[in-house]
Amino acid sequence: MPNVLLVDDNSKYLKDALPFYGYEVLTAGDGIKALKILDKNYENIDIILLDVMMPNMDGWQTLRAVRSNELYKHLPIIMLTAVSEDQKMVSGLKNGADDYIVKPFILPNLLARMEAVLRRTSKPVQKQAKTTLSPLTLKEKEVLNLVAKGCSNKEIADKLFVKDVTVKTHLNNIFKKLKVTNRTQAVLLAMGNSI
Repeated sequence: MPNVLLVDDNSKYLKDALPFYGYEVLTAGDGIKALKILDKNYENIDIILLDVMMPNMDGWQTLRAVRSNELYKHLPIIMLTAVSEDQKMVSGLKNGADDYIVKPFILPNLLARMEAVLRRTSKPVQKQAKTTLSPLTLKEKEVLNLVAKGCSNKEIADKLFVKDVTVKTHLNNIFKKLKVTNRTQAVLLAMGNSI
């Protein structure tokens, strides 16, 4: 499984999603923490996803620091940013980024870029095999569908005319059946397995 160092001060979504696509994820909330992780653990990192806008040490400073360190300057880096200016993208690539993706992005686009960068650095990405999962009841599928649409537990309870505690029970059953720990993982697994 390729190891990703995700450097982002808002990393929850990718931290939850990437393991379902065969990645181990380490996270750092800023460039300073990322460099500390790399100093101790660079041999176990295959790719870096680096957000541009972060506190303490931004993505550009972190990129320069990584590229100037002999131990891990070879690691592939994909920049993540909300800024889509061509000049900044070109600047990032000239300063050593391997690729650049603009937020908000769709997950398949990021995954394809990660796979392409890893192919170029000869670290193959293994596709995760589909797991045999316990079937969901119709009500659990209904709850999961509303979760996928971004509904809160209260909104789901109101739409299905049940109590909040009933929604929580359905979610716990869904998590157990799908062998996941949170809503994001449940939705991604359901999409990947056409549930």
